Amino acid sequence: MWPSDWPSSARAIATAIEAAVTAAKAADEAGFRVTTADLSELPADQVTAVLAAIVRELLETAHPDGLTGDDVRAVLESVVRRSAPWLSGLDATAVVSALTGALGVDESAETDRAWTNLQPAAVLLIDYLAELARTSPQQSIQRAINEIARAETVEMP
Repeated sequence: MWPSDWPSSARAIATAIEAAVTAAKAADEAGFRVTTADLSELPADQVTAVLAAIVRELLETAHPDGLTGDDVRAVLESVVRRSAPWLSGLDATAVVSALTGALGVDESAETDRAWTNLQPAAVLLIDYLAELARTSPQQSIQRAINEIARAETVEMP
């Protein structure tokens, strides 16, 4: 159950991400496609911010001593290796873009590629990283939304 004081859009985003992660965990391609399609119907900028925040937090939790290039490679390989057997048409470059975008290092010049195309890849990253970090995806989602809400209420100097 999500906090009642959250705006309806935050609850909808949290619920949609949680459903997509659940489908990924179950290796349910049909469910994954439906839930990520539902996610793409929500405000893209808000969904983008939440997904990126979750991926960053889970990376930090799973790699408390810092993230190396080998760590990034291992995450990418693991996500693709565990998702490809059940997710037909998996775009490995989308996984790379979702990860680098969440880290703020995506220098892609492709302006025609919308983040919504990367949302499924971000969900796959969240599923894997939550398991690696031994944490609940729901708790990570909740913390990410709370942190974004807190940051939005802080006045700029």
